[in-house]
Order: sequence, then C-alpha cells, then structure tokens
Amino acid sequence: MKGLKFISTGRCVPPKIVTNDDMSRIVDTSDEWIRTRTGIAQRHFSDGESAVDLAVGAARQAMERAQVRPEEIGVCVVATCTPDHAAPSDACLVQAALGIPEDVPCFDLNAGCTGFLYGLETVRGLLSLGSKPYALLIGCEQLSRVLDMTDRSTCVLFGDGAGAAVLGLEEGALWEALLGSRGNWEILWVNGPGPETAAIHMDGQGVYRFAVEAIPSCARTLLERSGLTLDDVDWIVPHQANRRIIETAAKRLHAPIEKFYQNMERYGNTSAASIPIALDEMNEAGLLKRGQRVMCIGFGAGLTWGGALFQW
Repeated sequence: MKGLKFISTGRCVPPKIVTNDDMSRIVDTSDEWIRTRTGIAQRHFSDGESAVDLAVGAARQAMERAQVRPEEIGVCVVATCTPDHAAPSDACLVQAALGIPEDVPCFDLNAGCTGFLYGLETVRGLLSLGSKPYALLIGCEQLSRVLDMTDRSTCVLFGDGAGAAVLGLEEGALWEALLGSRGNWEILWVNGPGPETAAIHMDGQGVYRFAVEAIPSCARTLLERSGLTLDDVDWIVPHQANRRIIETAAKRLHAPIEKFYQNMERYGNTSAASIPIALDEMNEAGLLKRGQRVMCIGFGAGLTWGGALFQW
C-alpha cells in the first residue's frame, strides 16, 4: 500500500489579532472566562482578505518550501465550510492564482473541522490514479464571516486562517486512516445561505461529549490497525477546539498531555485549518523530525470525525 508523505507545509493567517479583551468590548465575556473554559487567548480575524487570499498564501509558502512547480501538482483540494462562493470552488481560484494546469482536479471538500483529514484520504486516492507526483491540500476557514457576535458561547471560540501541505505517495510508508460521521447535525451547524444570515449554532456540552469519546476511540483503532502502541507515537496533533477536550481525551487514553500539541491559545478554533496550521508551526519550530510517528485526529460538524497515523 502507498502511504502519504508530507513534503512541506505552509500557513497564512490574517494580521489582525483579536484578543479576549477585545471580545469583552463586543460581548459579555472576559479574558478569564474564555481562557479557563477553552484555553484561547486570541484569534485572527480577516480585515479585507478573502478566504482564497489565505488559501493561496498558505499554498504558495508550502510549494516554495517543497520547490514544487505548479505543473507537478496532480490534485488541489481545499477543505472548508466557509468558501468565498458556493461556486466556483475556492480550489479553482487557488488553481488560477498559482498557475496549476487545467488537467488537474480542483474542488472544495466540506467535512467541518475534520475536513483536512478527509482531504488526506481523498488526495491519496486521486494521486494513485494520476500521473503527477504531488497533491496540494489546504485547510482554510474564514469563520469570522459566520459568527453571531451577540452569542458569547460561540463568537469567542473561532478564528480565521489557512494551512497547507504538499504531499506525495510512497510505497510502504506508514499510513493508517479512519473516517466517520454520525449525522447529529443539530449539535453543531451553520445556517445559510449568505453572510447576512449565516451563523454558527453549537450545543457546547454535546460537542464536548462527542469529542472526548471520538478522540480516544479513533486513536485506539488507529493503533490497533497499525500494530503500534501509544508509546510508539511521538506526537498527537488534535483539532484545536478546546483545551479541556484535549486534556480529557489524554486522560482517557492514559497519555501524557505533553504528547498532544496545542496552539488554540494563539488561533482559536480555525476548523479545517487547525490541524495543518499546527503541523506547520511544529515543522517550522523543528518539533517534527523525519521518521517520527504522528497521529492527527479531528472532529466537527456533521458530526464528522477522523484520524490519520503516519511517519513524518
């Protein structure tokens, strides 16, 4: 079986930072309230940038780092639930901006916060059918456009950003992936159409119960299928939704919290962008070293969940 290998990563977030104190001037909340319940201290909000601008910025950085030319890209997928348009897809606009040739499938994929993980399996399959060596996968969200700024239980949680990866296939590479969905849409959903009516609706306790069950269950299945133990995994990179969720999941797995990378303090919940942004931060900081085993696990609206276990 051919597994995916990460060739490079990139990220792009809007320069505008919105702190918890900034949020407290908009809605009835406080820095202490947000930090203790979520672990979030700030988030980035777009201020004139489009979602495609963020996606292109992350993708261009990843391609430059990989020294990959546009004509070497065999598939371009953008995982998002907040595209600039219902049609065309953000991926088609990324294709045009980067000069990726026309004979390449380019499309958006919506699996909520699990979108990047759904995207990994999608591009793996499409790469195996094509003749070009690399895939471009981007997780990109502009959640500030769909926030109800009068709802303090949701508006303080989310931020904007994009993370990208250039990926290739490698025979015999460690690769285990698991994807699923439950269909409990009423726990977390975004109505529409249009930004004038769109808003995130969330049953926070329902999401918490789902997530602290889904993360350990997914991790155990990936380990069982791979024949590895948790001690064999160097990093777990979860969806960056809430610190309490990650801490509870770690306890249920009897895993040290230090094994779980967390950066929601700086970005908030960026949905499908959270895992690729985290991977790029880790890569840039030298935390990810070739040969290390990494497990990524996500959960989100749908309800969707998924995980991937691979060697960096």
